[in-house]
Amino acid sequence: MRIMSATVFIDGEVGTTGLQIRGRLQGRDDIQLLSLSEEHRKDSVRRAEMLNTADVSILCLPDVASREAVSMIENPNTRVIDASNAHRVTPGWVYGMPEYTPEQRELIATAKRVTNPGCYACSAVALLNPLVSARLLPASYPVTINAISGYSGGGRQMIERFEKSGTPDPLTDPYFVYGLGLEHKHVEEIRYHGGLENRPLFVPSVGKYAQGMIVQLPLQLWSLPGNPSVDEIFAAYAVHYAGASFIKVVSPDEDSSIERLTPEVLNGTNQMHLHIFGNQDRGQVVVMALLDNLGKGASGQAVQNLNIMLGLPESTELV
Repeated sequence: MRIMSATVFIDGEVGTTGLQIRGRLQGRDDIQLLSLSEEHRKDSVRRAEMLNTADVSILCLPDVASREAVSMIENPNTRVIDASNAHRVTPGWVYGMPEYTPEQRELIATAKRVTNPGCYACSAVALLNPLVSARLLPASYPVTINAISGYSGGGRQMIERFEKSGTPDPLTDPYFVYGLGLEHKHVEEIRYHGGLENRPLFVPSVGKYAQGMIVQLPLQLWSLPGNPSVDEIFAAYAVHYAGASFIKVVSPDEDSSIERLTPEVLNGTNQMHLHIFGNQDRGQVVVMALLDNLGKGASGQAVQNLNIMLGLPESTELV
């Protein structure tokens, strides 16, 4: 059911994701934004009042603070979108990726608790889930995922280290790989929602540019059951995402003319493009997800979920 002029509270609105969400919601006549003054943003009494007053609260907080915020909610009608990592594999929370399953939009529409996917995880799950569901990729397959993100994905501290001169430990490298202990916080989310039995080997990296992301899933087709073709891989994605407003599956013919893929071309949008770069003669494919890590990878996705929860077209005020 559509709610007219819904009240929305962004807890953590001054952070990177919170600012992006607020920017997307400001000026909408179907939403009334609730806000706390600077002096009251960390006041637990004032926060609790807002959390229990708003129709929907969007949490843009560290994991511990998100759990604390949820514990403050006593109003049974309050609905939550959590943009942190705190509840992404928690029973009772709906995974906020509308394209995940045919039923996912309806689950989000009626949910009291929605967990917004992580940027890397949203991309990786978008690549894995259709192939596992179609049984082209066994759940037991030893998956490797490589990814690069703009530095905005690291939050305010990393942004300042790249952009502000005079910081104690500035970052000047054009590119670096991190998460070398192989314990990145998105790995379990990728495994769980990607339908995998085992943890994928996930290798993230950061480039010296603000935003934009490419996530890569390399596959040896000859090692998969039935030795699927490049066209079969494409077909699985095309069927899964048929009618999706924000996920485009690029055809192999179109991909064959692409010489390079750069991560910034979808910045400012809520779009995700899936590319299938394959060599049928070699039996190899690299499937890639391209998106804005602050758009479909964070704030745009949150607004898409909010629209669905409010009974609005999911593309409202999104491009």
